[in-house]
Amino acid sequence: MLLKIHPQNPSERQMKMAVDCLADGGIIVYPTDTVYGIACDIYKPKALERIARLKNINPEKANFSLICYDLSTLSEYTKPIPNQIYKLMRKTLPGPFTYILEANNNVPKIFHSKKRTVGIRVPDNNIARELVLMLGNPMASTSIHDEDEIIEYTTDPELIHDKFQKLVDIVIDGGYGDNEASTVINCTSGDPLLVRQGKGIIEDLL
Repeated sequence: MLLKIHPQNPSERQMKMAVDCLADGGIIVYPTDTVYGIACDIYKPKALERIARLKNINPEKANFSLICYDLSTLSEYTKPIPNQIYKLMRKTLPGPFTYILEANNNVPKIFHSKKRTVGIRVPDNNIARELVLMLGNPMASTSIHDEDEIIEYTTDPELIHDKFQKLVDIVIDGGYGDNEASTVINCTSGDPLLVRQGKGIIEDLL
């Protein structure tokens, strides 16, 4: 199903359709402030396994991120965060950044790696954040990569729907996506370490 949702003023009825799908263990394609992603409820292990199979990867080796509404729920899923890291996150989120933090025992085992870390995202996108708010807990998410050697990420939601309509339950059309992923920062050592330069510019803040 292709579900068109206005990016600035999401329809509550349409959003509920997507949230009900997630709550029932479905998987969706949705927009962020960077590239389009595939997501499910973090507490639906069969949905997580389904996404991993879709991407031809072992679920335990999949690089899922936690999509959160804001920073208020971080303590539910991560170990205590140093003040300097938390201040950096407050400055840059919502925004195009993924922060790698130490996971606590509340994060489902299938979701994090043996290193006990988890990626945290708070996208600057109304649809993504509203999905999480209405669902009542974070989504597990991974980026959609394109098979094209030049264009790494597909930006047209209708083309994404053509490719994934038989593989996922809902594709949300929230307008054209970006073709640059989030900037990834590893904070597990106490000091922020730039892992991947993406859309977010962080140099002046580190």
